[in-house]
Amino acid sequence: MTEVATPLTVLIAALGGEGGGVLTGWIVGAAEASGLPVQATSIPGVAQRTGATTYYVEIWPEPLAALGGRRPVLSLAPVPGEVDVLASTELLEAGRAIRNGYVTPDRTRLIASTHRFYTTAEKMGMADGRFDRAKLMAATEACARSRVLFDMEKCALEAGAPVSAVMLGAIAGAGGLPIEAEAWRGAIRADGRAVEANLRGFEAGMAAAQGGPVPAEEPAAAAAPTPKARLRAGFPAAAQETLSRAVTRLTDYQDAAYAALYLDRLAPFADGDAALLEIVARRLAVRMSFEDIIRVAQAKIRPERLRRIRGETGAADGEPVVVTEFFRPGLAEMCDVLPARFAGRLLARAERSPRLAAFSLPMEVNSTSPWGYARLRLLAGLRPLRRRSWRFVHEQRAIEDWLGMVRRAAGFDAALAAEIADCARLIKGYGDTHRRGSASYARIVEALVRPALAEGAYGRAEAVARARDAALADPDGVALADALAGSAPETARTAAE
Repeated sequence: MTEVATPLTVLIAALGGEGGGVLTGWIVGAAEASGLPVQATSIPGVAQRTGATTYYVEIWPEPLAALGGRRPVLSLAPVPGEVDVLASTELLEAGRAIRNGYVTPDRTRLIASTHRFYTTAEKMGMADGRFDRAKLMAATEACARSRVLFDMEKCALEAGAPVSAVMLGAIAGAGGLPIEAEAWRGAIRADGRAVEANLRGFEAGMAAAQGGPVPAEEPAAAAAPTPKARLRAGFPAAAQETLSRAVTRLTDYQDAAYAALYLDRLAPFADGDAALLEIVARRLAVRMSFEDIIRVAQAKIRPERLRRIRGETGAADGEPVVVTEFFRPGLAEMCDVLPARFAGRLLARAERSPRLAAFSLPMEVNSTSPWGYARLRLLAGLRPLRRRSWRFVHEQRAIEDWLGMVRRAAGFDAALAAEIADCARLIKGYGDTHRRGSASYARIVEALVRPALAEGAYGRAEAVARARDAALADPDGVALADALAGSAPETARTAAE
């Protein structure tokens, strides 16, 4: 019986700004250059990182010239269980495709980047809302016929190319499609946009797909030179990766001196319990890089952000792209960047004036216009003045108080010290999320932590952990109130003993 040919199916999951549309165009161009019938469709995703834009391509495996004038009928949408190549520019999106049945062990070649771009749901969680990376990696191994996994974002940065070009190279290197390497390169050249950079990305992606190992974890980012030398000399090897990432983050957030302050604050923990050092290092990096208007503006004007947007929209070189940013800072957010003394007086007045407290300033800023860009650049340029701001002064005092409690607890109960350090998970985000978390943190500190430290009481770690977990699970504070009420008798018993 003659075997009936079926189309080769390619499903691409890409986030906004990653050039999924350009990638699809290259695949179509390479197939057409190879004489193969091809069809592509796309389904737009939604904003705020709650999903991805999916692109679907069907390629007939026989040249059009061999079909005797006939043309195959190709589908407009993928079918679970019938995808030959699944390409995802982000690890969680690969997991989403697996969950939806598009990746099967008898058919699908899975090609995905191992880097993460966290979803809104992950960021909104009071606790660590991130999906389990180990489970995602295990699912890719169990559910795919073959897999090509590597950090495409890192590869793209090293090559000076967009992620879409690296992904094209990975698709070419993984095999499974009847298209020669030169046809892929020809599609990039025919497109005419940033040809040299895209070819560099293509070659890097193809090389990684053909010989690179699958990483178990994301590699550490490089740190600023002086703090990097300090952390290597003064901290244990097991903590190097976490500290290197934190130093890079804080240098970008403020400056090298701020990163050095981070290491100064960690120095008392360097020779102590390794697990406590790891917890404090992670929580301290997040607390020291709190979000304010300056940080938001800094992110909005990064050149790579506009490059991602241009790539996703398919804009040609020289073609204008307009990006409008929407802001609505409230009084608290505006006071965050004001001088501490002035902001303190203004916030005190707001406590007596509901109208002032409810004040906000809606803004629409065209960040691609000279005036709009200048406004954002001006805000980002306030970074050197951040140290004098209300929020900075307040946060540094709170951080020192938190670290002091951790150090005191470490002197008599390592478990309690670890739980106090982990209470910093409550303080995150901005606006209402930050206010609720900070209020819950303060309740736990006053009800449980300070009494335990004052008494030097051993065995209070479990009560602190229960209260913290209750606060993380219930932003409204009801569960926390119950946990604190339940801890009161236990605290009294411990003190009596």
